[in-house]
Amino acid sequence: MEGYAETLAEVCATGRRLTREEREALRSRGERAAEAGTGLRALVRAHLSAAQEVHATLPKAAAGYLLNAVEQAVDAFAEGHERAQHLAMRQEEAARREFIDDLLYGRSDLGRLAERAERFGLLLSHAHAVAVAQGPEPYSDGYAVTRTVESSLLARFGNRRILLTTKDGRLICVAPGDEPEVLAYFAKQAYAATDGGRVAVGRPHPGAGGVVHSYEEALNALDLADRLDLDAPVLHAADLLVYPVLTRDRQAMADLVRTMLSPLQQARGGAEPLLDTLIAYFDAGCVSAQAARHLGLSVRAMTYRLDRIHRLTGADPADPVQRYTLQTAVIGARLLGWPASPL
Repeated sequence: MEGYAETLAEVCATGRRLTREEREALRSRGERAAEAGTGLRALVRAHLSAAQEVHATLPKAAAGYLLNAVEQAVDAFAEGHERAQHLAMRQEEAARREFIDDLLYGRSDLGRLAERAERFGLLLSHAHAVAVAQGPEPYSDGYAVTRTVESSLLARFGNRRILLTTKDGRLICVAPGDEPEVLAYFAKQAYAATDGGRVAVGRPHPGAGGVVHSYEEALNALDLADRLDLDAPVLHAADLLVYPVLTRDRQAMADLVRTMLSPLQQARGGAEPLLDTLIAYFDAGCVSAQAARHLGLSVRAMTYRLDRIHRLTGADPADPVQRYTLQTAVIGARLLGWPASPL
């Protein structure tokens, strides 16, 4: 406030407006006040109080200029204060985004990452799990969908150590590994907010690297859901562990698919109709009538197709031992994109 009263008195005495230099000086003071943590409300009150003191010393002829001078001064001061606040917010958001990128991709020193995590409410010495939600459109931090899910989580769990953010158009929630109810609730809210999107939940893992591991598991689960046409709205990586095992040796899986299923290409219309038949049959728990309804076929037509598959491949889908090998090959075909993609 130093020099403010003198400036008001001079402006009122001459009837002039504040100069550019005076307004810029007030903006600079507003910035410094914001950086010092002083609230704008208290500062405006101080300016008005100082103006009242000046008013008591002014002659009647000069007092008429006071209100206009105060308006200019407070406007310039508030502009500087808001400018500093916006800059601080941008810097905070940039720091948060950098931290999230480092957290999800493990690109920073783990010790330094753990220190930074406390600032954002995470204790990386504990185990964490990550849930990833994707919908029909990409989402960012300021979107209504993001705000809706965040508000629901805050209302339900308060200030627990939860991090909600977005990455690559998806909603991401990081929560303590011993609180599965948090991610279950996040999945429910995200499914509703994204109008029927899909959510994948990674397993809990300890340490800073555990967040990356859980995040990658959730992403892989979403990828598997797309390739296998899984229709469950919520996927748990723990329930899908068999698929990474099956594809760990890609060449061996490709050999199995080639050996078991390539004879289907001899059928009229190619392999795809018979492959779809096997997929529906196995998804129906090997119940022919249910699979037939799913494909829009009669039971007789379904039986004919299964017989045709048996004759071409030499494997009987109804035989428990042969069924396992055939079903594994079908899963491999879906994972590898066969027959659309050559092996």
